[in-house]
Amino acid sequence: MSASVVVTREGNVASVRLNRPEVRNALDATTIAELTTAFSGFARDDALRAVVVEGAGAIFCGGADIRYMRAALDLSEQENMEDALRLSDMFAAIDDCPCPTLAKVQGAALGGGAGIVAVCDVVIAEEDALFGFTEAKLGIVPAVISPFVIRKIGESHARALFPSAERFNAERALRIGLAHEIVPPGQLDVFVSPKLHELLTSGPSAARLAKKIARTVGKKDARDARQWTAERIAAQRVSAEGQEGLRAFLDKRRPSWHE
Repeated sequence: MSASVVVTREGNVASVRLNRPEVRNALDATTIAELTTAFSGFARDDALRAVVVEGAGAIFCGGADIRYMRAALDLSEQENMEDALRLSDMFAAIDDCPCPTLAKVQGAALGGGAGIVAVCDVVIAEEDALFGFTEAKLGIVPAVISPFVIRKIGESHARALFPSAERFNAERALRIGLAHEIVPPGQLDVFVSPKLHELLTSGPSAARLAKKIARTVGKKDARDARQWTAERIAAQRVSAEGQEGLRAFLDKRRPSWHE
């Protein structure tokens, strides 16, 4: 990794920090590639139990880098298509991360930054943070992020926010489901720490499976969901982790994975 994205690891928790504060952690080709590589690697790391996504400095992510956007002016339609697909692959890599992801949002999450927020599982934002799907203000559209955002906030809110490209506050982000908690400025770490603790007290494979269920069940019809969910819980109950968790509960002790 270059300095654009910094990945660190403490035990079974990884941190991914956008590290371009001088340009509001804006997304460029290098940052997009490095985020894709980092999260593709996480998908193969069975020991990983959570990933924290954050931005250095005062802004979480201000969207696309100005120089990156200027370069797009000279690209052909086919080259723009390939560029858009690489961005889509980045969002998909974050979205597909098998373990829970937690975003810490300060300052602003705009354009592609709001897209990153949309593909994180738990979003904690400072109360003065701003959000926005701002592409239409530039004469373009929030196309690549739309599948991920609409799954998060629903068509109704997307139809209200995409065309206007307006910025909105953390309270509205909370109301539409883009954020999950809002906290006082400067208090992100205070609130993120207990959230991570909660994640780590869940069974490692159970937490991953629970995330998969949340992402999968809504795409199945009732008959398929009935069979698929029954198979998942049956397999988990007889697994070593399921057996340990149930026995620990009955024995009134902590399970072996408890941090």
